[in-house]
Amino acid sequence: MSFQLHAHPVMLTLFCYGLACVVILMTDKFAMPTRERRIIENSGQADRIWRDMAARLPIIALVFTGFFAISWRPLYAAAGAMSFFIIFTGISRAKYKFIREPLVFSDIAMVADVFKYKSIFYANSLNIVFWLVAFSYVFGVSGLYMYFEPSVLPDHAHLFYILLAIALADVPWILLFYGPVNRPVAALVQRLVGQPNVKISTLRFGTFCSVIFHFILWLARRREKVVAEISEAFFAAVQTIIGGEDEKAPLIVVWQSESFIDMRHFGVDTIKLPNIDRLQKLAAQWGRLSTVFEGGYTLRTEFAVLSGLEPDHLHVDASYPYLRARNYSDVVWPTKLKKAGWETHFIHPYARTFFLRHKAMPLLGFEKMSMLDAFDHVPERDGPYVSDAALTDKVIEEAQAQTGEHGDYLFVASMANHGPWEPGRVQGLTDPVSIYLEILQQSDKALGQLVDQLSKLDRPVWLLFYGDHAPLLKSFADPFPDPRTDYFIVPLAKARTAQHGPVFPRNEEPWNLMGTLLKLAGLEKERLAKTQAPAPPRTGAPKSSGTA
Repeated sequence: MSFQLHAHPVMLTLFCYGLACVVILMTDKFAMPTRERRIIENSGQADRIWRDMAARLPIIALVFTGFFAISWRPLYAAAGAMSFFIIFTGISRAKYKFIREPLVFSDIAMVADVFKYKSIFYANSLNIVFWLVAFSYVFGVSGLYMYFEPSVLPDHAHLFYILLAIALADVPWILLFYGPVNRPVAALVQRLVGQPNVKISTLRFGTFCSVIFHFILWLARRREKVVAEISEAFFAAVQTIIGGEDEKAPLIVVWQSESFIDMRHFGVDTIKLPNIDRLQKLAAQWGRLSTVFEGGYTLRTEFAVLSGLEPDHLHVDASYPYLRARNYSDVVWPTKLKKAGWETHFIHPYARTFFLRHKAMPLLGFEKMSMLDAFDHVPERDGPYVSDAALTDKVIEEAQAQTGEHGDYLFVASMANHGPWEPGRVQGLTDPVSIYLEILQQSDKALGQLVDQLSKLDRPVWLLFYGDHAPLLKSFADPFPDPRTDYFIVPLAKARTAQHGPVFPRNEEPWNLMGTLLKLAGLEKERLAKTQAPAPPRTGAPKSSGTA
């Protein structure tokens, strides 16, 4: 029967491609849960079904051609293409189940980190058994097709047809990196996709096609276009940083507390956080902070605070802004502070290359970086992450070393509260919630030490403390009933005056934190640059984890 089918190679190849399309289009929808799909469908943002299906066919054809080019076996090409798309769909569904976001194109850039830092990505299952199964499937099934399915490679001009198939499979991908091709393709994709939103795109186009379309848009983003869009949308006024009127220049310490959220908001009355309560009383402004992403992707909140830019206005860069940090180097707060004569220092007790911070932070205006190699940390002795107590000692050391002749900006990104919260992290505890609560209390104690020491400095000091996102603590809540974290803007030492008294809580967005602090500290002047109001976002994508 197989030989009879292969007697008509063209018809068989077209039939196999059609079969692959049907299966892929039927399985793409499983990348997200039914409930989430229905919410988007009912919103009317995914109602162009036939157009969206047609948009996937060229991508499927290229993948099918790739498998065909290496085998010249139509059935194998169909099976390979279907497996390829279904694997992407499965990964997307697993990611969604874990962290409530489908696969994003920028996740591909994190693949090496996932395997290098398996624990932080909760990916310890990617062990030798996983690789044995994966390689057995890929090479075992491929070997069976190669053995049992006849090739349809023509009997004449073998080299010509082989090179032709390879060209058809690979050249279109290569041309995407060529400007004269990429620009019109990206313009077409932009009209098709609209404002990039990973959830909507995944529902409309399936996981792999969504990844490809967003990647095409990302490739087309040029620095001058990004700066122009940001200028139009945000900078109706130009901010100027000043040094203050005190005889010693100010110190700003921004402490981004990993996975911090005050669990007392959710009825947990067993936890004691006296220094958080103390910050509330000392704060010039405090309250609940909206989250760029719930349960992960610290870099998104981190960049929002550093840049002052809303995720919706970052377009496709929003999912991983550090991939092209250079696009934003002129507009972020550390650069502005550095241009005003301040010294800028980024402190993060984790791997220097994680999230590409070793490349991104210098581009974002940080003159000095202190990463994991600056700490005496032995995981077998100290646990998986540097404690907030050790991090506090480092920050105090750096703060005391400053002369106060110029402004100093310390951005601190902690790690102590990061999951997983497994047995062994806290002696005598095995429950993840109990472990998390105990580590929070340890961090609160370190926070008290930080406030005490900063208050002794002979200069104005401002402390901004906030949680980057709610913890991924599924045994407590999935999702958290209220994912907002907590923030405090606190004047200390010579920055504290008699006018600073208790204030009422105020909800805030992370991209407003630095601007708010500078205004409270009297360190920001505004020079009117444009008369028109800031432009609104291009389309109605929400400020949420779904924006990519």
